[in-house]
Amino acid sequence: MTQPITITDKAAQHIQGLLDKAPEGTLGLRLNVKPTGCSGNSYAMEYIKPDENIAGDDVFEQNGAAIYIPKMHSWMLFGMMVDYAMDDLGNARFDFSNPNESGRCGCGESFHVDLEGLQALQGAQD
Repeated sequence: MTQPITITDKAAQHIQGLLDKAPEGTLGLRLNVKPTGCSGNSYAMEYIKPDENIAGDDVFEQNGAAIYIPKMHSWMLFGMMVDYAMDDLGNARFDFSNPNESGRCGCGESFHVDLEGLQALQGAQD
């Protein structure tokens, strides 16, 4: 069975490090999908402020870390792996490997998901 969201050891360590330094009262980290770029969507990791409602989020825990994802975006992130990587120049970032992406823009900053293709794939697995 496919994990809904996989959080690698490196990502979990970085999430814990961010939460250790987070403003007091921070509830956790939310992986949001925001409309942007030429392909339509981008990933955004954000602190969850104390006054924010998390009842509408799915919570995925692995390797000692948790990520909150708004239920309205969970369908397009199912099967995703969240990693933390550093390139050859020393630039570190969360790295999202999403099997549901049907395309990315040329610079890799935004992505899109084909809803019809995803529904067909899910129907074939039932």
